Amino acid sequence: MAERGVSRAEFIRRRRGSDFVGRRDEVGVFQANLERVAGADGFEFLFHVHGIAGAGKTSLVRQWDTKARDRYGAVTALVDDDVHSAVEAMAAVSEQLGRQGCGLKGFDKLLATYHQRRHEAETTAVGAPAAEAEGSPASVSSTVATQVGLVGLSMVPGLAPFTSAVDAKQVAQGADRLRAALSSRFRSHDDAQLVLSPVQVLTPVFARELTEVAQRVPWVVLFFDTYEQTAPVLDSWLRDLLVEGDYGSLPLNVIVVLSGQGRLDARCWGDCLGMIDEVLLDVFTEDEARQLLAAKGITDERLVEVILEVSGRLPVLVDALAQARPSDAAAVGDPADTAVERFLKWIADPAERAAVLSCALPLQLNEDIYRAAVGEPEAAGYPWLRSLSFVIDQAGRCRYHQVVRSPMLRVQRAASPTQWSRDHARLADAFGQWRETLEATLPADGHWDNQHWRDLRLNQTYHQLCAQPHKALPDAIHETVQACDHGEATLRRWAQTLTQAGQDTNTPALAQLGQNLQDTGTDASFLIAALTQLLTIPVITATTRTLAHTIRGREHRNAGAYEAALADYNTALAHDPDYERAVQGRGLTYERMDRYEEALNDYNRAIELKPDDADRIAGRGAIYAQLNRLDEALTDFDRAIQLDPDYAWAIYESAVVLRLLGSEGAAERWRRAVEASQAEAAGEGLEAVWAAGGLLVVLCGLPDWRRAQDQVEVFLSASTSRHQIKDVLNDLADLRGVLPVDASQLDPIVSRLEAALSQS
Repeated sequence: MAERGVSRAEFIRRRRGSDFVGRRDEVGVFQANLERVAGADGFEFLFHVHGIAGAGKTSLVRQWDTKARDRYGAVTALVDDDVHSAVEAMAAVSEQLGRQGCGLKGFDKLLATYHQRRHEAETTAVGAPAAEAEGSPASVSSTVATQVGLVGLSMVPGLAPFTSAVDAKQVAQGADRLRAALSSRFRSHDDAQLVLSPVQVLTPVFARELTEVAQRVPWVVLFFDTYEQTAPVLDSWLRDLLVEGDYGSLPLNVIVVLSGQGRLDARCWGDCLGMIDEVLLDVFTEDEARQLLAAKGITDERLVEVILEVSGRLPVLVDALAQARPSDAAAVGDPADTAVERFLKWIADPAERAAVLSCALPLQLNEDIYRAAVGEPEAAGYPWLRSLSFVIDQAGRCRYHQVVRSPMLRVQRAASPTQWSRDHARLADAFGQWRETLEATLPADGHWDNQHWRDLRLNQTYHQLCAQPHKALPDAIHETVQACDHGEATLRRWAQTLTQAGQDTNTPALAQLGQNLQDTGTDASFLIAALTQLLTIPVITATTRTLAHTIRGREHRNAGAYEAALADYNTALAHDPDYERAVQGRGLTYERMDRYEEALNDYNRAIELKPDDADRIAGRGAIYAQLNRLDEALTDFDRAIQLDPDYAWAIYESAVVLRLLGSEGAAERWRRAVEASQAEAAGEGLEAVWAAGGLLVVLCGLPDWRRAQDQVEVFLSASTSRHQIKDVLNDLADLRGVLPVDASQLDPIVSRLEAALSQS
């Protein structure tokens, strides 16, 4: 609702108190929207601000952000190119809303579970249970998804021959088996689904809790800045969230603003462009530019004319030149100077001029980085630097606008290549020291799981590449392969940094490599395509090649392309026969192919290399069970439980084996499995729902039919999803295939679940 009763004096005070000059029409458009009733005529829920670099898009959306909060009671979040996936975008929004007292607590809890389970999935061996008989059909959803993925992969240069040789149905069967394997490894089925489809699991919770926030406040406004960088990974997700309602319908008082250089991708947004309010930013009009200069105290007509000419009225350059505040017309200098060179000349203090140049070198700045860049023990000049108009605040740090930073880098590289290398080497050393200090506080295998560590490592790599591109490239390639191991979002960060280093050092091959990696797609084939490109680089070392083949082997295996996976693992082991990760990965692949004797050989070797790994030992136990070597299976399961007393899957599998052996200890082991399931089912949220289904399966295996009949109603009354019901039905089918189960007792439970499934 529009503000009433503001005095003329208050109106003038507010106008003078704001340092935002120009773009009055654009600010008015957004304010008018917030003064409408959501859903009324003329109301917009989706804006797209676009224009050339330096046109002031970031300044405008931040002004919109301020207006929405201060005048209209909105809670807001601003996401930029620091995010590289939909999951990271949701996390950034939740964190910012939390600082305003509107946190998404359920989402945050589920996100923490995702990070933990993903780490477990990436660092442990997932034993494949007897989930599906050989030749059993893949699910329809898996087959369709796989065909789409193979089409995308075939478009990557060099990979078409591979995709033409892969049967989509075979790959889909592999995807279904992976779901079963992960479901058995983790304590609840939702953990497996989190690892396999994090966006599909996390987004409904995010949307539901965002809706709850919107019910408590006038407006929720989400800004996505530098959208030209993040669109490839956010486009489809945002469309499904905002327009299609795939994750639940958001209320109309949730407004989203996209801001970037180009137009929206018509392939994604084409049929809904009519519901997007396009806000085009061009260079300043002459009146707007003169207004800004006057606000900065620049009224000398000759100075005004020069600034208008050399800046091209591009807002970021007009503001930067105005902020330098040349003293008089005599300071104008050579009209052939570029705007950035002119700005530097107009800084009267040599120390400040040197600091501005030095601080262009890092990708981001804080006080520590400032000190390392300028070579000063104190950061007295940092507040002044942050006040410059082209220095943009970003999540506790700041960075130069790229329109200003790029020419400053060119000036320094051309002036003294030797000093350029020294300065970047000094910064690389600083980031390296900070990284090593942090490593002392982290688990030895937990470096890559720590966001701060990754940031330090990435900045160190950037400066090493800038200092000596050719010398640093082999190590940078190895890190990029390691980034593949951590997932798509991390790889995109490394690829973006390779591109940036290539551009900043005028090394086209390096810039092209980074860009190629970013352009390999956004589907499930992304990591495979990226690793294939990395393996073609001539400077790749044998160690890096071994790791790349091993990771690509894992990705092929998880996609169900088993022959391709074996080829990768065999190549890795040809380089390093004792590389335990490749040995274990090949064993898992043989297991998925039901080639159990070959799998057993690799498991034996993997356990020799790492004898106290509970997952590998339990995985070998599962293979022994498949081979009907039950005594050996039980020995392995018991050993795994000894190493990890809370290993739920091993407890359950050992209970099954004890039952098959007719052992007196079976009852006690089943009791233990029931207790573990009960403890999980007593919790809250989605995990408790999944655990309730797991408890039902355990009770049927025990069996305790009275409690099982009660538990099926408890399970179905807990807002159970179709996917959760299907998983329990699949588990009960597996149970029936392994143990002698009383059909007269189990069939009514199955029928009850099937009826609920048909009605859901």
